[in-house]
Amino acid sequence: MNHHIAEFISAQTVMTIATVDAGLPHCAMCFYVFMEDSNTIVFKSKPTTQHVQQAKQNNQVAGTILPDKLNPGKTSGIQFTGIFRETSDELHDPASKAYYRKYPFAAVVPGEIWTIELTSVVFTDAMLGFGKKRTWERNVVVTA
Repeated sequence: MNHHIAEFISAQTVMTIATVDAGLPHCAMCFYVFMEDSNTIVFKSKPTTQHVQQAKQNNQVAGTILPDKLNPGKTSGIQFTGIFRETSDELHDPASKAYYRKYPFAAVVPGEIWTIELTSVVFTDAMLGFGKKRTWERNVVVTA
């Protein structure tokens, strides 16, 4: 993944995740952490939430990440697609550690750790000029 894209994702704290099931869309905002080595977003949410329930039925998700501090004159942000995953045994420990390192207060909040394996990213980067974008796509075919 391009260094500028990874740096932007890592520097922010909240994403919007979009899910759909039976034709009904839903969006939710979640605190997240980015695991750059696997291009994976980690977040915590209760298994009973609508977005988790829908993602379990249709694991193709999309989302956005905006800067924590918006600057109206310099639009930057991420649009992404990915595969929603229940955290596997192999990924659970590093994902949990990364999440709780960034958000130690979340240890007392009910919920489970989930991941989104990014498949594509479009980064609108104000540093490049108005409307300029950087893109990334996963090279490996992701099995659902």
